[in-house]
Amino acid sequence: MAATDAELREQLSSRINRDIFDHSDTITYAEIAEEGINEQVVRQISEQKDEPTWMLKKRLQALKFFHELPTPTWGPDLSKLDLAKIIYFARPDAKMSRNWEEVPAEIKRTFDKLGIPEAERRSLAGAGAQYDSEIVYHNLKKEWEDKGVIFEDCDFALKHYPELMKKYFMTSCVPNNDHKFAALHGAVWSGGTFLFVPAGVKVGLALQAYFRMNAYKGGQFEHTLIIIEEDAQAHYIEGCSAPQFAGINSLHAGCVEVYVKPRARFRYSSVENWSKNTYNLNTKRAIVEEDGYMEWVGGNMGSGVTMLYPCSILKGARSRADHLAIAFAGKGQNQDTGAKVFHLAPNTTSLITSKSISFDGGVTSYRGHLQINKGARKAKSSVQCDALMLDAVSKSNTYPFMLINEDEVDVGHEASVGRISPEQIFYLMSRGLSEEKAKQMIVSGFMEPIIKELPLEYAVEMNRLIQLEMEGSLG
Repeated sequence: MAATDAELREQLSSRINRDIFDHSDTITYAEIAEEGINEQVVRQISEQKDEPTWMLKKRLQALKFFHELPTPTWGPDLSKLDLAKIIYFARPDAKMSRNWEEVPAEIKRTFDKLGIPEAERRSLAGAGAQYDSEIVYHNLKKEWEDKGVIFEDCDFALKHYPELMKKYFMTSCVPNNDHKFAALHGAVWSGGTFLFVPAGVKVGLALQAYFRMNAYKGGQFEHTLIIIEEDAQAHYIEGCSAPQFAGINSLHAGCVEVYVKPRARFRYSSVENWSKNTYNLNTKRAIVEEDGYMEWVGGNMGSGVTMLYPCSILKGARSRADHLAIAFAGKGQNQDTGAKVFHLAPNTTSLITSKSISFDGGVTSYRGHLQINKGARKAKSSVQCDALMLDAVSKSNTYPFMLINEDEVDVGHEASVGRISPEQIFYLMSRGLSEEKAKQMIVSGFMEPIIKELPLEYAVEMNRLIQLEMEGSLG
């Protein structure tokens, strides 16, 4: 008999502990680049992958932009991130396989603990796993392969679907001169996901990729390129984690490009759970054509510094985007997250719901950019930001920006910030809960509208990890 959702939640929660994510593995690497970013490293990456000349030229162009563009100064302090000490390419001694049993034992053990093969067997149309700079496993169920769905990594796509890569890879969605860390990504990207869903195909099960960073001083720069053709539908899930290294920084600067064609629907769910020594400087963007629907659902925690603002460009009439996100910051963490939406066409709609929790001196910030262009008549947008601070030393900031260039629109913005009331604590303690458990219950209730939209495994993971972070820190 299949387990119920409640039974699965209990099983998953009981086995989650911080060590699963924070430990590092001792593995053999087939190739590790020297520290720092330069033309030699970029050429080494391209040569190792046996890339076509046009991609090497694109990488070198991005490297030029990287050196020219300034480091952002408007968000969290990045002065302690020494880009000259990051390792930009680390290839494990493992070939990409479609058979889980062929993955090297040390790597497989880590992903087994994270529940990747189990999730695939139970509820996924396909799954991929990346370890440092290389994909080690990728598989799509034959049912969807027969319908023309392509679910591979971008290195594979570059060799087998070059015309699609030329057309869509860092061209109109996220150009390689978009900002400094997009340019860095364009120079050193490796692995990631390539998803193509043909017109009219509705993938009934989610597809998942998990990105694991392991190398000391490591950087991970996976590229995710998703094309959902007319009248198609899909759901993609992304998980991320990295080990904790004392006194040294790691860097994650991935890039996600999504193309939602007319009348297509796509949901992108992610939980980014990097270690506290990681700078998470990620770029995610979607272009949505007429009557298309894009949905971002995300949870951010773990990393020491996060700068992440998923973006939807509502290019076609009646296109829509929903952004739902939650960020959690504890001691030594600065989670600077938000959303960007550009309404370019009439009758477009966006809904942004952002929640944040800060405790033990943590800092959370909502940073939003909403723009309605001239001609985007009858556009509608609603922004709601709620922040919960659990003590007097934590911080919550809101930085909304709205540029409205059309008169006939409907725009609303609401923001609230608060602390747990003593009355709530007293009531729950009168029912037999400890003060710590009472606060955890209130936090879970605050998160629930976002958490319930995450896939089961990730909802349980995020709830449990926040409980572990809070244990012993509240009182």
